[in-house]
Amino acid sequence: MDAVIKLTSQSQGRDRIFRATQYACALTVYLLRNNSERRDLVDKLKSLEKNMSAGRKLFRLGNAVNSIEAAKRSMQLSDRVLCLCLTAANINRTLYFICDNLVWARSVGLLRSIDKDRWNLNASRCYFYSLTMNLIRDVYVILQLMVQRRKDAHFKQKIERHLNESTETAEVIIPQLDAFVFVLLETLRSHPTVALDTVKNICDLFIPLDKLGIYKFNAGVVGFCGFISSLIGIATLAQPSLRIKP
Repeated sequence: MDAVIKLTSQSQGRDRIFRATQYACALTVYLLRNNSERRDLVDKLKSLEKNMSAGRKLFRLGNAVNSIEAAKRSMQLSDRVLCLCLTAANINRTLYFICDNLVWARSVGLLRSIDKDRWNLNASRCYFYSLTMNLIRDVYVILQLMVQRRKDAHFKQKIERHLNESTETAEVIIPQLDAFVFVLLETLRSHPTVALDTVKNICDLFIPLDKLGIYKFNAGVVGFCGFISSLIGIATLAQPSLRIKP
């Protein structure tokens, strides 16, 4: 109960809950699209999805300042790759929030002179760049962890046992590839924070890819990926120990 109270007391926590609801509605609408008996339910879910999206824009007001502070902190990292990736990700996230705030201002009539569609596209583009840099960071961290694991003598024996036991697999798969996949899975299993962040960023990436027209997905795929990433976001917010650092 304490975790729920803490989650709902934060604007970021409420945003995650609204986001999960928004994409759950989108997924349900897609699944019920051919069910003529559920037309009323589909219309209600579409309305709820629209309201959740509008509500989230309010929660994101001021987030650009937080992203600027995060960029300043990431610039102090000693690891140059992490410094570059996280700083670039946070800068693009800042630009995303600025574009998103302008779109909100246009929606409520505060700014009538801007092109809403253009700034929506700019927001999606910045979001895409931010996610890409975060994914590069994830891959870099995973590779570092894999190198550390392979240096461990005990783990080397574990790899050898795995290859010896997987004789049928070895006949159709290159042993080096089998060993790489084994080390990768063991690394992700032993570092759930990295695994969760990677899955979350991959799921989130489907959203700007679709909006930018780089690769068009159906609404069900976007809804499912958005819902999964939202659940992971809620989990990492409720349990900070699940959040990747830095």
